[in-house]
Amino acid sequence: MWLALNICLYLSFIYISATFISDSCQLQGRFKLNGMYQDGDFIIGGLFEVQHLKNFPELTFRAEPELPQCEEFYMASFQQALTMVFAVNEINNNNDLLPNITLGYQIYDNCLRLGVAFRAAISLVSGTEESFSNLNCIGPPPVIGIVGDPGSTQSIAISSVLGLFRIPMVSYYATCSCLSDRKKYPSFFRTIPSDAFQVRAMVQILRHFGWTWVGLLYSDDDYGIYAAQSFHQEMQLFGGCVAFSEILPYDNNHKDIQRIVRVIRTSTAKVVVAFSTDLSSLMDELLLQNVTGRQWIASEAWTTTPILQTAQYLPLLGGTLGIAIRRGQIQGLHDFLIRLHPDNNPRNSTIKIFWETIFGCKFEALDEQQEQDGTKCLGQEDLSSTETAYTDVSELRASYNVHKAVYALAHALHDLMQCEEGRGPFSGNSCADITNLKPWQLVHYLQKVNFTTGFGDQVSFDDNGDALAIYDVMNWHPRSDGSIIVHTVGVVNEGATTGKVLTLDEDALYWNFETKKPPKSVCSESCPPGTRRARRKGFPVCCFDCLPCGDGEISNTTNSPECVMCPDDFWSNPENDHCVPKEVEFLSYEDPLGISLTTASLLGTTFCALVMVIFAYNCNTPVVRANNSELSFLLLLSLKLCFLCVLLFIGRPQLWTCQLRHAVFGISFVLCISSILVKTMVVIAVFKSSRPESKSAIKWFGSAQQRGTVLALTSTQVAICTVWLSTASPAPHKNNQYIHSKIVYECAVGSVVGFSVLLGYIGLLAAVSFLLAFMARKLPDNFNEAKFITFSMLIFCAVWITFVPAYLSSPGKYAVAVEIFAILASSFGLLVAIFAPKCYIIILHPEKNTKKAIMGR
Repeated sequence: MWLALNICLYLSFIYISATFISDSCQLQGRFKLNGMYQDGDFIIGGLFEVQHLKNFPELTFRAEPELPQCEEFYMASFQQALTMVFAVNEINNNNDLLPNITLGYQIYDNCLRLGVAFRAAISLVSGTEESFSNLNCIGPPPVIGIVGDPGSTQSIAISSVLGLFRIPMVSYYATCSCLSDRKKYPSFFRTIPSDAFQVRAMVQILRHFGWTWVGLLYSDDDYGIYAAQSFHQEMQLFGGCVAFSEILPYDNNHKDIQRIVRVIRTSTAKVVVAFSTDLSSLMDELLLQNVTGRQWIASEAWTTTPILQTAQYLPLLGGTLGIAIRRGQIQGLHDFLIRLHPDNNPRNSTIKIFWETIFGCKFEALDEQQEQDGTKCLGQEDLSSTETAYTDVSELRASYNVHKAVYALAHALHDLMQCEEGRGPFSGNSCADITNLKPWQLVHYLQKVNFTTGFGDQVSFDDNGDALAIYDVMNWHPRSDGSIIVHTVGVVNEGATTGKVLTLDEDALYWNFETKKPPKSVCSESCPPGTRRARRKGFPVCCFDCLPCGDGEISNTTNSPECVMCPDDFWSNPENDHCVPKEVEFLSYEDPLGISLTTASLLGTTFCALVMVIFAYNCNTPVVRANNSELSFLLLLSLKLCFLCVLLFIGRPQLWTCQLRHAVFGISFVLCISSILVKTMVVIAVFKSSRPESKSAIKWFGSAQQRGTVLALTSTQVAICTVWLSTASPAPHKNNQYIHSKIVYECAVGSVVGFSVLLGYIGLLAAVSFLLAFMARKLPDNFNEAKFITFSMLIFCAVWITFVPAYLSSPGKYAVAVEIFAILASSFGLLVAIFAPKCYIIILHPEKNTKKAIMGR
């Protein structure tokens, strides 16, 4: 950076000095740069790493530096430079793109040195004319944009300066995520994804195979450290965990390597991710200790490196998955490359250097012997007979990015020229003047570029100047000779219109495991539906236990963090993985208990009817006529109603059944108890009337008075029921409180006060009847019905006193059954206690059913 700053200040000082001294700009010096040139209406600059400058001249700042000499020719990089030439010629021959416009190029070799790259960039943007008299800067700039530089360090330095003048720069290989800072690098673009995208692409592969427990290895440099930081962040977002994270020693220290191997061997993680350019020492130690059975995930730095693709590493690295820069196909490039021939233009010096390197000759022979030996270059040698990285177009990755970069600039210029005046994007809706093009105007259109290559890839830039992230997914397969060959098995495309970022041909994948299937790499097995995850204390989030959901709770997804409660009317199934409607419980006629109670009810009704028939048949006998036969028939009728009201308690509760069941029950029992009460009062009155002093008592208990008393007492209960039903009527109610897994369908009483008054009134009448009958129990036997009434009321009271706690402690339908049982028990008690003795005399001892027997004493 200091070198770049000094050069910039120096050039600025020279420019200012020249402005004050002369009316024209004079070229102060010329850098010795190798390159290629073609004239055109607009020139595109290019920076490529064709050669390597091993020894940079010493900078003393006291004398002009010597011009550097670059060495070590890189065939692959020269292919990338020629791809730019091919793309320019292809565009010039395209009538649909930039018609009537000829593009030219000026390409320089940066020699893998920042100083050389910066000099080349300054030469491109300032031009190489000896003098320049047009100080108004009218006309097109020397270059409309630069393709390059491939290095991140060089791109940072160059773009820092070019960004001040908004000169567009489109790199095809600089991946540093720092270059996405639009404030620092406002005119920088690139056709290769940022390192941040690389990490996301690798995490997409982990997500696809469900590998949430992975190891991480990374080199001790900026590339590895920044990649590891991004990887940790992305894994947290993905929900995965890093089992171990180890830095590979910069000096390949053997003890550190052995320690890392021990970590890999003892870890339960079966997947290892590595960000590094040098893994040879680690792999050798892993082979030495026979640490196999791991699935390796390679970063783009070593996915396609041939160093590890030998037979000895196959047991260890076979099946490795990695990502690589998108490979493309460029139709006609191979033919163009082999048709290349040098010319005498000094501005195409790089072609001559290439020619001398590939054919081992010299254009300028040093002596006659060299010329006789055939080492002099003729320029007509046949490139098709050579096999080098230059002619190999099977793996066009960086070259494909160069092709896209040139086309991006061409499309931006084409869109600029298509602008209609008055509808332009600049101030006053103006368009750019093609005869006086400003670089910043092209930056505007370059930001909006969107086109599709001949290979089918979409090219556009986001707000930070980054291209859409497209990576090839690579898989290491075994060759027949035991070595490793790398196959493309998928694509990671963050700009996919289908929404599917990762596309894999899983049938083409090679797995280096006995099962020939992808391994499992999880800290804990997935929790099935019906369970929830419970994190283990002291462990990462990927390590957890699976706890079953509680009753009424479900989880219907794998690895659910929580169980959710079912809605009110639903309950969990036995597997706790979905909610099912709750079982509705009520006392039904199909239920065995319901059948039993119904049978008992009908039996009671039948017995009442039978007794009525017996009494009707023997209505003139003394036993029936005693104690008012009319009351006896009324009592039997009320008992029959008591038995029949039970049927209203059985079956699915409905509004009318809820309203009738307690009303009919209350009125029937009041009718029954009031009849018994009147019978008791008649017994007492008859006994007292036998005494001379109480002969007038019987006149108050005639038939009319008896019927009136029963009617009055029953009417009171009718009034209570009427008020209760009109103010707070009972209604069907779904009760979830008794049994949470069931809905108890019951009749809510509506008003507890109304229900209490109804029962209280029955209890009051029963208590009065019991007391009166108890008082009359010692009357003469032959006339005494009071002791049977006493016994019947004792049964009645005992049943209903025990009913209360039994009812309150019975859940669901059993509470209804308890109430029915109390009704049946008390009804049977009254029926048997009062009418069984009489039926016994009528049927079995008719001789006792005479007036003489009755009046015996």
